[in-house]
Amino acid sequence: MEDLAKEECLNTLEKMEPEYLHSSYRKLIDGNHILHHHGLFDAYGHLSMRNPLNPSGFIMARKIAPATLSSPENLIEYDVSCAESFDPGAPEGFVERRIHSEVYKRHPEVNAIIHGHSEAIAPYTITNIPLRACYHMAGFLGPGAVPVYDSAQHRKSGDTPDLLISNENLAYELAKNFDDGNVVTLMRGHGLTVVAQSVELAVLRAIYTKTNAAIQTAAMSLCGMAGKGVGEIHYLDEDEAEAAANMTWWSGARPWKLWIREVEASGLYVNHA
Repeated sequence: MEDLAKEECLNTLEKMEPEYLHSSYRKLIDGNHILHHHGLFDAYGHLSMRNPLNPSGFIMARKIAPATLSSPENLIEYDVSCAESFDPGAPEGFVERRIHSEVYKRHPEVNAIIHGHSEAIAPYTITNIPLRACYHMAGFLGPGAVPVYDSAQHRKSGDTPDLLISNENLAYELAKNFDDGNVVTLMRGHGLTVVAQSVELAVLRAIYTKTNAAIQTAAMSLCGMAGKGVGEIHYLDEDEAEAAANMTWWSGARPWKLWIREVEASGLYVNHA
């Protein structure tokens, strides 16, 4: 009887596995579309998720514009240990996929990663003005300055100075910026990387990091017109940032459902998963 019960359990799991992955693939494709719709992705940018059934692997799109991703056939699973595809015949992948492998390797609690570009965020990567949480939807940024990673500080002889994170060493150094619970890192002259325990939360954090940057920039402009310094801006303190971060954690399902409906209604995006 015990052997029969085990066999039935295994059969049930085998039936659940394709359905579970199918749902995860759909979520990953939706996330790409949402990030494009909200200006975190253009023709470039990538979102990955750790394989929910195999934590030593992660899944992301092949080298394709995020808005055009439409099918699980365009997804590739990579080995966390080396960023190489488990399928030797897989199509060409993103050159910066090591951002994902090195973060997953160093941070086992992370299950989703976004690397994107945003014009609202870029100024905070190239000036000495730090991005800080000033908006209640961005408490996850913490009470201090969001760290900025500068690839120039970690280049080795022979590395191409194009600001891309195209090798293991550069990605390894970037992954360190997520120690101590940090979830967002800006990248000089390039963009940002966001981590989370789920695709939905990663997307929320990316979108509201961009929103916070736009609000902070507008506030600094107002301060300038009023003849005041940027020190006049009222940022979130430690308690406020923690409470606001908790709020976005438990309320995150609401915007996710809205954002999916937005991309479904836009006419641009297709999801066959």
